[in-house]
Amino acid sequence: MFRALLIESSSKNCSVAVCTEYALLAVRELANDQYVHSEKLHVFIKEVMEEAQIGYDELSVIAVGKGPGSYTGLRIGVSAAKGLSYVNSTPIVALDSLTILASNLFGTNLGLIVPLMDARRMEVYQAVFNPVGEMVRPIEAKILDEQSYVDLLDQGMVHFVGDGCEKAKEVIKHENAIFHTELKYPSVKQMKALSVKKFDDKAFEDVAYFEPYYLKDFIAGKPKKLL
Repeated sequence: MFRALLIESSSKNCSVAVCTEYALLAVRELANDQYVHSEKLHVFIKEVMEEAQIGYDELSVIAVGKGPGSYTGLRIGVSAAKGLSYVNSTPIVALDSLTILASNLFGTNLGLIVPLMDARRMEVYQAVFNPVGEMVRPIEAKILDEQSYVDLLDQGMVHFVGDGCEKAKEVIKHENAIFHTELKYPSVKQMKALSVKKFDDKAFEDVAYFEPYYLKDFIAGKPKKLL
């Protein structure tokens, strides 16, 4: 039987679950501005495995959100997945976080779907999907302004999801723009079907070389001078 441990840590949402092909067996997640991943992720993993009554050696696969997103969150999530994979020889499949986020609206026939993940200031990580879940514009970092997505909006409805919606609403005033502000973060609740497909396709990562998809280089802040 297919059994998967799901981990998504690319945003403020620390999210973990165990699933079969047909159902989520146990879920833990917490969205917090303080980024609680270092404190909660391994606790959540232990809790969902115990609740699902599945041993680590019984897992078919570990599915992890690979980014883009928070540098710290991604490092913690991917490191946890790789550690468990090494110990138990469990394969890893990686899902990009924008696909996870956009999949909330796959199959709804509402129009184009644009997931927006906050990348600070007026920048977002984004991609564009059609209603059946095909990526029609690739993942990129984008600065939002009044002309963002006008070419798409002039053709029909565009549905925006993610925590970047709030800043998008400030500048995008087109009548065809729909902002689903309640769908803020990627979650393991949307990873089951995506993980099953990756597993069936045998799209496994090379655990030794697998790294998060940061998209942008990390730039550390300057330390404050002591007075």
